[in-house]
Amino acid sequence: MKIGRRTSRRSRGTGVAVRTRFDRVRDSLSPQTVRRSLTTVRRKIGLTTSGQVALFGVVATYIFGRIIGGLPILLLAYGLLLLLVIGFVLARRRIRMEGERTGLFPRAQQGDRMNVEVVLRSRRAMSTFILEERLPERLGRSVRVPIARLPAGSAVSHTYSVRCARRGVYEIGPLVAITSDPLGFTQRENEVAGKFELLVHPRIEEVADRPLTRQFEDPPIRPPVSKPFPTGNEFYGMREYSAGDDLRRIVWRASARMGKLMVREAEQGITDRITIMLDTDRGSNSQDGEISESFEVGVSAAASLATRHLRDGYECRLEANGGPLVRPVRGATGQLPVLDALTRVEMSREPLTTMITRLIADPRRDAHNILISPRLGQHEAAQLRLLLQKGVSLLVVALLWREDSDETLNAAAALGCQVAAVRPGQDLRSALYHDIGAGSR
Repeated sequence: MKIGRRTSRRSRGTGVAVRTRFDRVRDSLSPQTVRRSLTTVRRKIGLTTSGQVALFGVVATYIFGRIIGGLPILLLAYGLLLLLVIGFVLARRRIRMEGERTGLFPRAQQGDRMNVEVVLRSRRAMSTFILEERLPERLGRSVRVPIARLPAGSAVSHTYSVRCARRGVYEIGPLVAITSDPLGFTQRENEVAGKFELLVHPRIEEVADRPLTRQFEDPPIRPPVSKPFPTGNEFYGMREYSAGDDLRRIVWRASARMGKLMVREAEQGITDRITIMLDTDRGSNSQDGEISESFEVGVSAAASLATRHLRDGYECRLEANGGPLVRPVRGATGQLPVLDALTRVEMSREPLTTMITRLIADPRRDAHNILISPRLGQHEAAQLRLLLQKGVSLLVVALLWREDSDETLNAAAALGCQVAAVRPGQDLRSALYHDIGAGSR
């Protein structure tokens, strides 16, 4: 049996490694990656479109001259080549100037718009160059401003706007000044200001949640496997004695009147620890090109729930399929590391069962667990049932983007836990408030 288990584990590990390598090869051959590589090579060489045409003309003229043996044609090829060399020499002049950005902040919220001002200063007069600020495709087009003249000791400013439409980590820049030769065959990029890292946090909405320490709220129901409940201080009621109850909670007068042992039951305990589990499996989320809409909504839900609980003073920790995203934090001061971690999170090939298995092995039972996933199969539901048998509270936020959404809802409802369904185009606030907020109590 042990040998079989080891073999199965090795085969699963080999399968995951093969899928990971296949994904890397597929991403490297995607049209976007190829286009970016060609653009990088062209910038390093320094040839413009006209220069590429001239280089092709040199090669074609030289081959044609060698074939027919015409000296004038060869001289024409050498002349074109000489023009390219002169262009390289003229375009290689260095530009000494300083650039400064204002209005650009390290962190922004999804949907924000920033107005950035670029100020150029030079010690000597400069003329005829192009100022370019390179922006990622998700933030907009790169900004190109032709500058005819920059007087010595004076400043030239330009303003552009950046709209943070998508969550993620972006590199803005570098800010470069592009010079070219008179014929426009070659160009050189002089870096004026370095790259700037921008973190666009996911969208946050006001959501509702009800943290409990266990799934079973009303006495006298007790989970199959559980230690004594964490309880409050207010008297809730009495129930019949069961094995494992504290003898000090027996109410002797009520027991004598009822003819059976009765124990005092306190109110439902409220936990101060929240565990948010985000399903990062690439195969479970929607396939919408480079951006998975269901995954982005799941990240926004995790950010909204974490922000809500941190503002209320709870302790939150984030878990993904591959492992913890951030150490446990508490209070409003923990919002920044949580949002930074959710900004950097990406989809992976690790299955959801890996994260659930890790939480089942966790000895802590006094946490309110929130699972955000677009898919719950039979295997995942069976593992969640083991987690519920520990007596913990569980909320399942089902992202209904897949064709088998009914199966996900049925599996979550069969567990007997709280379920919140989020559909395409529906805002998180209404979805969570309708299912688990005060309006449904």
